[in-house]
Amino acid sequence: MAEVMEATATSVLTETPVTLTAGAAAEVNRIMAENKIPEGYKLRVGVTGGGCSGLSYALGFDQPKENDERFVSNGVEILLDKRHAIYLSGTVVDYQDGLQGRGFTFNNPNAQKTCGCGSSFSA
Repeated sequence: MAEVMEATATSVLTETPVTLTAGAAAEVNRIMAENKIPEGYKLRVGVTGGGCSGLSYALGFDQPKENDERFVSNGVEILLDKRHAIYLSGTVVDYQDGLQGRGFTFNNPNAQKTCGCGSSFSA
C-alpha cells in the first residue's frame, strides 16, 4: 500500500496508481502548452459511467480537489479521485500516433471486459 503524506486539500502519493508512458507525458505537455492550460491545473485521470462496457476513461485538466490523490508520472502531475483508484490502480496510459490510430490508450489490469475501441471497460 502506498505511503501517503498530507498536503493542503489533497494527498501526495509516493507510488503511482496510474502511470503515463513517455509518449503520453509528451502529448499531455504538448496539449497543455498548445491550449495554454492555466498554472495550477493538473491532469485528471478518472472514470465515468457509460460506454458500451459500463465505465469510460476520462482525461482532462482540473485543479486539485479535497478527495484527490496527487502523484507524478514521467514529469506530469496527475490528480485521481480516491473513489476511482479501485478501477484504475495499475493502469498504464500511453499515446499512439501511427497508422493503427491516434490517441490515448489505457492498459488496465482491473478491466474484466473492454469494448472494441478500448475506451470503455467493466471491472
